[in-house]
Amino acid sequence: MSTTSELRQLTHEELEARVAELKHQIFEMKSKLNTGVLDSTADLAKTRRLVARCRTLAREKQMGIVRKAKTETRKGEKE
Repeated sequence: MSTTSELRQLTHEELEARVAELKHQIFEMKSKLNTGVLDSTADLAKTRRLVARCRTLAREKQMGIVRKAKTETRKGEKE
């Protein structure tokens, strides 16, 4: 799975292609779920969330919204 910071580096077209790929994976997972072959139902939910994340980032790029990556800080440090 990709992190949000990795997804932010992709273009709008690449994000849309990623969404199409993930939707195909969801279709396959649902088929496996119906036949009782799917190992982890949690993967289905994770993939759905990743589709939503990709769509959100694609929409942000389309609207021209630029967000900064979150910086990790340790307790007690000022940003």
